[in-house]
Amino acid sequence: MNPRQRRGVLLMVLSALAAILVFVGVSTYVGSVNSRVGPMVTVYHVTKDLPAFTTLSAENTEPAEVPERWAADNTVLKTADIDGRVTATPMTAGATISLDGLVPPSDLDANEREVAVNVDAVTGLAGRVRPGDRVDVYAVFSKVVGLTDQSRILVENVRVVSVLGQQQVQSPDAKSIENVIPVTLALSPNAALSVTYASSFAAEVRLIGLPPGVAQDRSKERRTFDARGLGGKAVPTKAAQQ
Repeated sequence: MNPRQRRGVLLMVLSALAAILVFVGVSTYVGSVNSRVGPMVTVYHVTKDLPAFTTLSAENTEPAEVPERWAADNTVLKTADIDGRVTATPMTAGATISLDGLVPPSDLDANEREVAVNVDAVTGLAGRVRPGDRVDVYAVFSKVVGLTDQSRILVENVRVVSVLGQQQVQSPDAKSIENVIPVTLALSPNAALSVTYASSFAAEVRLIGLPPGVAQDRSKERRTFDARGLGGKAVPTKAAQQ
């Protein structure tokens, strides 16, 4: 083998070694990136600003691939998980959809109705009520024609379906702003009627918390309270004179 051939063979060997080193370097870099980023998962974003109680669909959502380590468990979803679901709060364009930001799917039985009531943010259990809790619904009636001023148990031991965040609404006299928490209850049809009436005409509706998982004999509980309980006289409100 002459000197020229030896130089050619040497260059070929060096080129092969260089190629191997480049391959090892690239593989090491890719492996390092993969170890930092990890596998990818699918999350969904909203494509435009959405008010609360908007129904999600392909028209206002889009999928996105993100590293699994950067995604919360309740944001790794499939199309079937969000199609037809309703947002519980307003969402801005680009926000990631999470299951806890959606109204829970209904699990009512055939004899239940969902009824939403606005509960005072302070007196309505002060934000302690949670979905799945059992509560009584009390109403305070004042200046309702034909009815004495009184507090009354409307419904006992009802299930809380969902609780939204604190919101501001206009007071009935439109003179001030009230802080309320919208709470959805699962009620029988008759109970739903009484709670709906109270929401419109009662001076106040309150949720009264109950001990969890305790069966009680409540037959001896007082269901109404008025001025007679304080030694006074209960006088029905009369219609205003024309």
